[in-house]
Amino acid sequence: MQTLDLPTNRQLIDIDALFDLQSAHQYTVGNTTAKERIAKLDQLHKVVMDMRPQIREALYLDYRKPPAEVDLTEIYVVTGEIKHAKRHLRKWMRPHRVTTPLAFMGASSHIRYEPKGVCLVIAPWNYPFQLALAPVISAIAAGNTVVLKPSEHSPYCSAILKDIVGRVFKPEEVAVVEGGVETSTALLAKPFNHIFFTGSPTVGKIVMEAAAKNLASVTLELGGKSPTIIDETANIAGTIKRLTWGKFSNCGQICIAPDYVFVHESRHDELVEALRDQLLEFYGADVSESDSYMRIINGNHQKRIASYLENAVQKGAKIAVGGRLNADQDFIEPTVVTDVPLDSALMTEEIFGPILPIIKYRDLNEVIGFINRGEKPLALYIYSRDKRNTELILKNTRAGGTCINNSDIHFFNNNLPFGGSNNSGLGKSHGWYGFESFSNARSVMRQHIPGALELLMPPYNGTKLKLIDLTIKWF
Repeated sequence: MQTLDLPTNRQLIDIDALFDLQSAHQYTVGNTTAKERIAKLDQLHKVVMDMRPQIREALYLDYRKPPAEVDLTEIYVVTGEIKHAKRHLRKWMRPHRVTTPLAFMGASSHIRYEPKGVCLVIAPWNYPFQLALAPVISAIAAGNTVVLKPSEHSPYCSAILKDIVGRVFKPEEVAVVEGGVETSTALLAKPFNHIFFTGSPTVGKIVMEAAAKNLASVTLELGGKSPTIIDETANIAGTIKRLTWGKFSNCGQICIAPDYVFVHESRHDELVEALRDQLLEFYGADVSESDSYMRIINGNHQKRIASYLENAVQKGAKIAVGGRLNADQDFIEPTVVTDVPLDSALMTEEIFGPILPIIKYRDLNEVIGFINRGEKPLALYIYSRDKRNTELILKNTRAGGTCINNSDIHFFNNNLPFGGSNNSGLGKSHGWYGFESFSNARSVMRQHIPGALELLMPPYNGTKLKLIDLTIKWF
């Protein structure tokens, strides 16, 4: 593969000047038509498709992401979001008529979705391309100006994002600002109208606190420990490929990855053996030589995940599959751990890496109780052929989203809202829900002819009091 060079003379951006420029231009962008916004999205789509080789190379250089995974989990998500927005944007932008109560006869009502204004998108490193551009697409569709802050931990992707955005948009429309924590802090001090952040719950609280100082609205896409439940009726043969891909693609660095598995005791051994066979099929006997397996983003995260594994083993857990590590290469082999103590780091911290704890269970209600004692997860997965078990779990747990007999795929459906609840997030994204997040639902009520309410205005008397009483009772 060719080697991309990082720019050595990156131009420092004056954040104050950029914010002022976009603020001054927000109404020009906000008043664009659906046709004009679609034309911008068309340009973005073309540039992304033209630069597929460079995007693949950037993500390989950042953390050896396989080109096939770049196409499927990065580029496809972005192009799919663009196509979905283009198909539906005219409908989204039209005034949404609503009924008017009979008591206000003579008036009509509608909701107008207007842009929030100047928006900030802070993107993470785990999917540095699609989690940067997908919310930007929603913001553009809604008619906002946008400042995009990509992650400093994926510098090659950040450089590509800056190049792509610069080819399509003027700085007063959309601009990329690179930098570390100090840059994010400076951006968060500005009075943006909306902030879209993807990252950890810990940093999400910092973002929300900063937004509160300017009363900015926020969308927080966070994470947490997403459980998987495999009951006694599950089809292990049909489960295993979906579970393995959902957990170990992107080296497990996925906010919605299955974080741990509760499996019925009668299926435990079968599941572990199936995981061993599936990992061998996916990545071969020496995973470090596989072209289909990537790396941990950096040494700090590699050490963090390794410490979780060490802690669990010290407490009595057993490594059933994998377990090999190489700190020099930021490498952790796909690892399956059994007999995991519930108080170990693997079960109390979000793993965000390629280690899968397996816990036996006998009583499904105990599993539900364990899940509910923790924070609400971003995702919850159920593998079952028993509708009663499935409904029992759905009705008695809370999660941002759920897949039944699959993992992760709800993220790819633009007709579904994506997001968490409480500790796992605030607000929704994708498709209409992303457009709505970057829009203000402005209520508009128009009086056409004199209404009945005018008969009830002062001066009040006995007759009017009777009319008011009838209104309360019947309208």
